[in-house]
Amino acid sequence: MTMESLHFLSAGRFEWREVAAPRIGDARHAIVRPLAVARCDLDLHIAAGTVPFAGPFAFGHECVAEVVDAGDAAGVTPGQRVVVPFQLSCGACDSCRRGFTGSCDTMPPLANYGLATTGRTEFGGALADLMHVPHADHMLVPLPAGLDPVKVASATDNIVDGWRGVAPQLAARPGASVLIVGGLAQSVGLYAAGAAVAQGAGRVLYLDDDGDRRARAAAMGADAEPLALAEGRRAADLFDIIVEAAGTPEALGFAIRSGARNAVLTSVAIHLGRTTPLPLTEAYYKGLTLVTARADSRAHLPAVLDCLACGRLHPEHVTHRVLAFAEAGEAMTDPGPKLVFVR
Repeated sequence: MTMESLHFLSAGRFEWREVAAPRIGDARHAIVRPLAVARCDLDLHIAAGTVPFAGPFAFGHECVAEVVDAGDAAGVTPGQRVVVPFQLSCGACDSCRRGFTGSCDTMPPLANYGLATTGRTEFGGALADLMHVPHADHMLVPLPAGLDPVKVASATDNIVDGWRGVAPQLAARPGASVLIVGGLAQSVGLYAAGAAVAQGAGRVLYLDDDGDRRARAAAMGADAEPLALAEGRRAADLFDIIVEAAGTPEALGFAIRSGARNAVLTSVAIHLGRTTPLPLTEAYYKGLTLVTARADSRAHLPAVLDCLACGRLHPEHVTHRVLAFAEAGEAMTDPGPKLVFVR
């Protein structure tokens, strides 16, 4: 039995390929059919060649799906709608138990859907007829009743990524002020702004030189202003919680200088240079905590889905186009903040 799967070949080049369909191989495994697949911020930069990846490999990893087959111990049933974390994890190892589901001890390093590179294990992509899910009893999270798969398709990566930069910090410091420095990780920064508003931040300021993204942040309830970076500049006020999504050394330096005493700064962008200069002396005397890591998707998903189900977080303001699956290859380099592909 075969199926269709979208493969990345090289910058700007995609191809639908016929590949073997997955099969149940264990009682904890499941097979799911993607219903809505969102384009991750990294997907855009891979497709455009900004971040060099060597193809070919199956593409797509932000996904809401329907279960079509499941083992006896998979914890899900055919017909059930589920959210599929983009990172593969077992839920039982030491790392998973500590919440580091993005670095599961039992899976190969960087085990993801839709992001394989030369020499890495291929797990398939979400832009396909079917996906194989190991450890389904742990990995798959039921889609809350009433939630539109299109609205929450990005929950498994970019929404979680924005959430982890503000929500745990606000739980520790209710009403704290939040600064978002937008840019390269464009939807992540916007989701962070929306999550901060949803979680009751005292003030949420979104800075970005892109007018369209500023308008989307304002629609989510944040104050939105141009960034206008300059040497040594900081925000007019100092902030308790900061998310840097711009991906440049200048923006990261700006974010550090804009931190109040004991601020927490999460850098959600990938800094592509071999080294990144930082004003660490200022960070040291402020007692600033700098966090840089991939988001642990499965660990944060329940809280994110709860917030989405309660109607406090509005990712629909970030989505700029909804397209058919068949259009994914041609549309992947569209520069807007969020594409969603549906059957």
